[in-house]
Amino acid sequence: MTRYSISELANYFNVTTRTIRYYEEIGLLKPERNDSGYRQFTKKEVTQLQLIFRGKKYGFNLDEIKEMVLLFDEDPTGHEQLKRTIEYGEGKISEVDQRIHELQVMKGEMESLMQVFYDELNQLEEDEL
Repeated sequence: MTRYSISELANYFNVTTRTIRYYEEIGLLKPERNDSGYRQFTKKEVTQLQLIFRGKKYGFNLDEIKEMVLLFDEDPTGHEQLKRTIEYGEGKISEVDQRIHELQVMKGEMESLMQVFYDELNQLEEDEL
C-alpha cells in the first residue's frame, strides 16, 4: 500500500501542511502514524482531500463536507454519502441559480444606467455645438 507524507500531499494539492493538519484537527482526516509518530496518508486520505477541495470549490462549508466525508466511513457502500451529497448539491445549485438571477438583474440595472449616462453625454456634447 502506497503511503504519503504530509509534505507530499501538501505539494500535490498545492496547500500548506498546516491546512492538512487543520483538516485532521477537525476530524476530516485520520491518517495513520508510523513508529516514529509521523503521519502516513493512504489512498483513502488522498480521496478524502479531493472531496474536501471539491466541496470547498463548490461552496460547501466544512461541516457539510465533514458530514459527507464521514458518511462513507459509516456506510462503505457509499449509498448514504451519495444521498447526502445529492441533497446538498441540489441546495447549492439552487443558491447558484439565485445568484445568477441577482447578477442578471444587476447587469440590467447597470446597462440601463450606462444608457442614461451615454444619453446625457450626447446631449451635453450637442449643447456645446
